[in-house]
Amino acid sequence: MVLIDEPGSARLFVNDMWGLVYSISYDGAVTQYLDARESRWEVEVETPERAPIMEVGLQSFAFHPQFNELGTAGYGKLYTWIDTNNTAPDPDFVPGGGDATHHIVLLEWTARDPAAATYDGGPPRELLRAEQPFDNHNGGRIGFNWTSSPGAPDFGLLYLGMADGGAAGDELDIAQDLSRVFGKILRVHPLGSNSVNGRYGVPADNPYARDGDDRTLGEIFASGVRNPQGFDWDPSTGDLLMADIGQSVVETLNVVPLGGDLGWNTWEGSYRVVTNTRVEASNPRGEPGITFPVAEFDQNDPLLQPGSAATGVVAYRDDRIPQLTDRVLWGDLPSGEVFHVLADGLRGGGQAGIRRVLFRDGAETKTLLEVVQAKNTDQGRRPTFRADLHFGRGPAGRVFILNKWDGMVREIVR
Repeated sequence: MVLIDEPGSARLFVNDMWGLVYSISYDGAVTQYLDARESRWEVEVETPERAPIMEVGLQSFAFHPQFNELGTAGYGKLYTWIDTNNTAPDPDFVPGGGDATHHIVLLEWTARDPAAATYDGGPPRELLRAEQPFDNHNGGRIGFNWTSSPGAPDFGLLYLGMADGGAAGDELDIAQDLSRVFGKILRVHPLGSNSVNGRYGVPADNPYARDGDDRTLGEIFASGVRNPQGFDWDPSTGDLLMADIGQSVVETLNVVPLGGDLGWNTWEGSYRVVTNTRVEASNPRGEPGITFPVAEFDQNDPLLQPGSAATGVVAYRDDRIPQLTDRVLWGDLPSGEVFHVLADGLRGGGQAGIRRVLFRDGAETKTLLEVVQAKNTDQGRRPTFRADLHFGRGPAGRVFILNKWDGMVREIVR
């Protein structure tokens, strides 16, 4: 799930995993904007109801920064990152093993009128397609660097989180393989054409775009990631911040530099991997050249539920909520626990201290999960046992939190 601001039309947009994108006006009115499942689009979204696990569907979406600028190349352009059971045409990228369960595809949609209440364009254009080796760890967040301005090198480049393809411990050892897209952050020019398939561009300053090695992929921005479901940019530093879901021990918050190697599957956070369920505690952060996390928490923390997973990220640089000013918000996806760390100084490495965020609900102080459970009771439903926390950024520094269990989008306020 993703919530993003589209300031040109004064709307927020949010998706669900089933293939729907909704618009939310700044005063809270909700309209279904796009249904990628409609047969006329011929996308065949692989939805959770048809898959063995709940990690498939419409993974993420992003609006081109010129979406509302008439006469520009990005006018009306919307991008979706979707799991599909339609395995034709042949994929641009393969994992070199696994069960070939489905494909993930990057699609470009072109709205005729970006201000229209619902998507009014034609069928999407396919940019790239990858064969997924297993059912889980499919793609991740996509987004444009909203802190970048026209004329800047990063403007109009699309970042794609690409998980390691699934199975325990990166079974295929592809997060460290620079000839594979899996376990990477990719960066492409969606309006370019110098890729192998000719349907998108490869930025010249990507670390392997001009290295002269045919075995490396020019699309790679960073490597050694496991499951990058959440990232965002710090508006003060321009740094790319990413929450990476760990295997069995460590959940991490990372500053991701151009060409960075975050270490997976040799390292899980600051610790060397021994087995799928164990890391070596001695000699942490002991390998030069690895970009180690700036904050991390143990999956066995008593605040959390089994199967914890890092989620985020919002660097809050506004003063509307002074308790959170200059803090990075992230958290644990299933339990809904929200954490913050100081934003300043993260680029220098080391470890930031983690603090917990609780919410005032009337006269009571609650966790997000308790807020959602109370709403479930009001709805006449059985209270959920998990939250599935996600974050979104709105206009004028506003921050929103999402969950999958009560249909609510909530704004964090003072």
